[in-house]
Amino acid sequence: MSRILDNEIMGDEELVERTLRPQFLREYIGQDKVKDQLQIFIEAAKMRDEALDHVLLFGPPGLGKTTMAFVIANELGV
Repeated sequence: MSRILDNEIMGDEELVERTLRPQFLREYIGQDKVKDQLQIFIEAAKMRDEALDHVLLFGPPGLGKTTMAFVIANELGV
């Protein structure tokens, strides 16, 4: 029996989802304290020309952890 609903995104749907997600901290809505702190950490890592120290994003599904991880990577130019 095949599943009607599948949590895997494939092809064009993945591309659309990636274009809808914020790419930078300035585009991310909400979590102002977290964004301010991350901006400081990211700028410090860039000034040191080093990788960002460990960042732990936790919480239940749907809070934006994956999106924030993509944003951090984009801010660092990874």
